[in-house]
Amino acid sequence: MAIIQRAGAIVAVMAGCGLMNQAHAATATANFDVTLTIQADCSIAANPLNFGAKGVLSANVDAQTTVSVTCSNTTPYQVGLNAGLGAGATVANRLMTGGKTSATVAYQLYQDTARSTVWGNTQATDTVGGAGNGTAQALTVYGRIKPQATPAPDTYKDTVTATVYF
Repeated sequence: MAIIQRAGAIVAVMAGCGLMNQAHAATATANFDVTLTIQADCSIAANPLNFGAKGVLSANVDAQTTVSVTCSNTTPYQVGLNAGLGAGATVANRLMTGGKTSATVAYQLYQDTARSTVWGNTQATDTVGGAGNGTAQALTVYGRIKPQATPAPDTYKDTVTATVYF
């Protein structure tokens, strides 16, 4: 019986000290805000334009490619294409230069499939505009080499810079 009395006394002491039956402790809470600021932003990517392999440049040679623009939703943008790196080139007269010679091949970049509206780099004049939707938007670039005196066999190249203004 002494053991039972001792065990009862231990249980009573433990309960009094709060060591038994701690089912609910006190709590406190705090709230915090979670925020994100979306700002107007755009990115641009371009694919190569390849006119292929030709012999004599006696007829139009047409090709097309795409420029991809990704802008935050509702952000207005304009895409411009510069004159390229050909020596003496302008937006009105773009030039590819031979790799072995300084000979050139004239070509042009257009905004439309009819190849009637030159694609330039002056905002709101000869650029292509739109509004972002938060995903990539593909813009087609239409290229044309018009009939011209055919230079020596070579690989002709130019580098055009596509710029998104927003």
